[in-house]
Amino acid sequence: MTQHQNTGNGPALPGRRVFLRGAVAGTAAAAGLGMSGAWAGSAAAAPGGFPDYRHLKPLLTPSQLKYNPTGEIIFPCIRGVYDRLSSPLGRYYLYYAPHDAPGGICLAYGDSLEGPFTEYPANPLVTNDWQPHYKVSHVSSPHVLWNEDVRELWLYFHGENHTTRLARSKDGITFTYDRTVLTKDMLPAGTNETSYARVFRHDLPARGARYVMLFMVNNQSNHRDIGWGWSADGRVWSFAQQPLIRHSDVGVNNLSGPHLLTRGGSAYVVYHTGKENGGNMLISEVGNDFSRRAHLGVFYDSGSAAPENGRAASPSFGTDRGVPYMVYEAGERLAGSLAVARA
Repeated sequence: MTQHQNTGNGPALPGRRVFLRGAVAGTAAAAGLGMSGAWAGSAAAAPGGFPDYRHLKPLLTPSQLKYNPTGEIIFPCIRGVYDRLSSPLGRYYLYYAPHDAPGGICLAYGDSLEGPFTEYPANPLVTNDWQPHYKVSHVSSPHVLWNEDVRELWLYFHGENHTTRLARSKDGITFTYDRTVLTKDMLPAGTNETSYARVFRHDLPARGARYVMLFMVNNQSNHRDIGWGWSADGRVWSFAQQPLIRHSDVGVNNLSGPHLLTRGGSAYVVYHTGKENGGNMLISEVGNDFSRRAHLGVFYDSGSAAPENGRAASPSFGTDRGVPYMVYEAGERLAGSLAVARA
């Protein structure tokens, strides 16, 4: 399973479709899509040839979990560990968290991306009180990166909403605190949220970087955008002072949950909108050097029926035995489940 790339070219199936909308003709031509008009339906026209995902089933529901302090969970991160850890609990580790206080970084494990997943009995792995490093109201939004250089699982998580931290683990269960990697003070004055970060192995030679971070950024306007940064080692970061993708670029109120995908020699960012703007996942092409801005429209169209109820968010991608999957939040924010979609 890849960390930052969705592999596989599964057949197009009925269900959720990938659409391109609002793309000018020049953007479509530059993307090699050869289309015209405002819409181009079906997976065959998906930017970069990404699979067409369809909802399969819920994987984790708060009411079925032993550790369930607030009745909600968010922000799944799926990682294949069968070829990386010596004695894993399962082939796949699924990290997640409640958001509201006290939160807590949690783990479930299973042998298939279609489930079932078993809750780790000693959750949470990381709490909101980790002395002497911090004591905060909550910790949440776990993103775990396999760092091949040191053969460790690196956990990026937030707490409070304006601070992102790093912890490291040899087994994916016991973590050692490393450092703070992002705060609001690293961005322009007035920034008040820098959270929901995901980190990817992605070379930016011109910046001397081997890792890219994507995250949600908010300020006094209370409209959330996608920010980004770069790092040589995944620990010490530089951050762009302007958003990578603005809410106004795609005509919505808020953006969050960004994930990097690469294919066909280019890089793309998938992210979600608020339910008031359709609750769908959108996609923008940023190019391998992050200099491109091609906003290509709807990547995944959330269904109106349960469990999605008009909102799909915070995707994490993986491949299981050659089949691409997407694990994501399904349902209203803080009132849904973690679900899986299959190509």
